[in-house]
Amino acid sequence: MKSFEYVIKDELGIHARPAGLLVKTAKATGSKITIEKNGKTADASKLFAVMGLAVKQNDSIRVLAEGGDEAAASEKMREFFEANL
Repeated sequence: MKSFEYVIKDELGIHARPAGLLVKTAKATGSKITIEKNGKTADASKLFAVMGLAVKQNDSIRVLAEGGDEAAASEKMREFFEANL
């Protein structure tokens, strides 16, 4: 399992547009991607689960990748967060 911490910089947090892109990116990996915030977790391939975390600007989240390509998947997700959130 690979994981990283990220602090959300987008002033709107994880809102609909980037959440949709996040789900699409997570589904494109060969690993299971999970987002964790304050003890709550969400499957990153499910839009309503991601939106349900209610991630706001300056919130710290943990992204976990587990599967056959977890190192590449983790790096791909890190790049997504840095570019979009």
